[in-house]
Amino acid sequence: MSRRIVITGIGWITPLGHDIETAWQAILRGDSGISKTTIFDAGTFPTQFSSEVKGFDLKKFLGADYENHKDVSRQAGFALAAARLAWEYSGLSNAAKLDKTRVGVYLGGGEGPMDFDNFTAAAVEGWDYEKNDLNSQRWAEVAYERLREVVEAEQDPNMAAAHIAQLFGVEGPNFNTLTACAASTQAIGEATKIIRRGDADVMISGGCHSMIHPFGVTGFNRLTALSTRNDACITASRPFDRTRDGFVLGEGAGMLILEELSHAKARGAKILCEIVGYGSTADAFRITDIHEDGRGGIAAMSRAIKDAGLTTADIHYISAHGTGTAENDKIETLAIRTLFAEHAKKVPVSSVKSMLGHLIAAAGACELITCVLAIRDQILPPTINYQTPDPLCDLDYIPNTPRKATVKTCLSNSFGFGGQNDTLVVTAFEEK
Repeated sequence: MSRRIVITGIGWITPLGHDIETAWQAILRGDSGISKTTIFDAGTFPTQFSSEVKGFDLKKFLGADYENHKDVSRQAGFALAAARLAWEYSGLSNAAKLDKTRVGVYLGGGEGPMDFDNFTAAAVEGWDYEKNDLNSQRWAEVAYERLREVVEAEQDPNMAAAHIAQLFGVEGPNFNTLTACAASTQAIGEATKIIRRGDADVMISGGCHSMIHPFGVTGFNRLTALSTRNDACITASRPFDRTRDGFVLGEGAGMLILEELSHAKARGAKILCEIVGYGSTADAFRITDIHEDGRGGIAAMSRAIKDAGLTTADIHYISAHGTGTAENDKIETLAIRTLFAEHAKKVPVSSVKSMLGHLIAAAGACELITCVLAIRDQILPPTINYQTPDPLCDLDYIPNTPRKATVKTCLSNSFGFGGQNDTLVVTAFEEK
């Protein structure tokens, strides 16, 4: 019999709050984390707003452990704080006999930001104005003096996972995947497989990312992926609405403690949900475009539902990828409609990116946490800023206000640039 995997801990750092209940209640109120960008001066950019994590203090979460992690990148700091919250939530800090060689980490962690100020200063000082070209030797001399080696090390996407392992002293499998917007959903799915096959009993899994910096915003602007509603930024993230014009870049981290059922029960852990299904596919199409027939999303959802031993009629809620771009929302709707057939218009769908913004590699983990909370509280989060129906997006998107509902089983989608598609199915825990 396959080993069952349950969720025993959750934690997140989001633009709407730094603890589970604060952010969850903000989501249910339909609050928005979006405002003018303050992390850097975005005044000359096509998009001058984002969904930032504000008032974050890593030391508050780490206490005496802060000195060992004080030089981490922004997103690794979010990851450490969210992991500490999830660890404490799960009760593992009080576990009497915890074999830490059987505890691992699997993250969807983003790359750390470059040392922009010193990199730019080196470029300016190294520029040969007579030749109108970079003097690479001079640049290297200045860069060697000015660039900070710790920032260079912290750029690597695996560093958040390494810091988490150090924080908790866990010596089991340690991985990081960076499959764009699908990363943390994929990480959680693969962490589930690690426990299923017996290579670990506990996995700390989730994601972290912060791309609110000049390179990140420039790249997404060049791809025409970001909303440019600078005059109405608080309502700029409008998934499935006909007037949508792109996503809003966010940042943060979401972490979950995944645990083999008998291990959790043996220590008396409180079980939040069970992960029962995971599906992962590739469009094998284009780098930034979803295949027009939604084949990758259809296959990922279908595999996850099959893995769970369920049918589409068993799904009570879909946490959509729902970015607010014209193509994603249209094709995700098509994929749901195709797979769910006559059940498609009966299953509620929503996108919390309308409130949190798009947390990129951290998005899937935070959205899965909202599924856990929806099951816990029997209430579905809304899609805010939904005012103008799109004939190509014709499902029940829970517009603008949350909805009380009977919720046992949720499906969560994440689709990434490059054509990665990942889906998880979670359900209320029941003894069998």
